[in-house]
Amino acid sequence: MDCTIRWAGSDTMSFIAETGSGHSFVMDGAPEGGGRNLGPRPMETVLSGAAACTAYDVVLILRKSGLRILGCEVITTSERAQTDPKVFTKIHLHFRITGIDLKASLVERAISLSQSKYCSATKMLGATAEITHAYELLEINS
Repeated sequence: MDCTIRWAGSDTMSFIAETGSGHSFVMDGAPEGGGRNLGPRPMETVLSGAAACTAYDVVLILRKSGLRILGCEVITTSERAQTDPKVFTKIHLHFRITGIDLKASLVERAISLSQSKYCSATKMLGATAEITHAYELLEINS
């Protein structure tokens, strides 16, 4: 996996990421740090990437288990260290699974497997952060 980050120029704190899969996005700093708020902060992309990584696993596992899922959201909250490097110290992942005839035991298993075995992003962040999770099931009548 490769990625190239380019500084957008001397009067900015914007950076353009070009991924090995051919996608691009802009990251920017907060105005108080010289940024212009043109994109997410770099650490927001780290947190978002971890949430997307575990959501990917959960959706894949739930599909393979035969559940009829219609939606998966991960509402993520975090805390960071007060001093540099301001690593994540706490991350909470709240999964909101929408579907038909959902089974709590299968959702719990999917989340647990993602956290313990498959999600490389949360595994890495777990080196500095306490990662917790919860979930809620939103049933749609068939």
